[in-house]
Amino acid sequence: MAKTEINYEQERLLLEERKIKALEKLASAVDSLTLWFEEIDKGAWDERAQWYLSEFHKGIVGEDSE
Repeated sequence: MAKTEINYEQERLLLEERKIKALEKLASAVDSLTLWFEEIDKGAWDERAQWYLSEFHKGIVGEDSE
């Protein structure tokens, strides 16, 4: 192999390693979010979520549209 082919192969391997590390970090974050969603008190969040959605609707559509 020529020197440029070796450098290209090394760069390709480094890039693949970086991709794998990035995917592992993403997987870890998704796993953490999944655990958080499973553990929250959904009953307490129901009212809060409804209020936030109502405020969002008021801001986008307006209160006079009803």
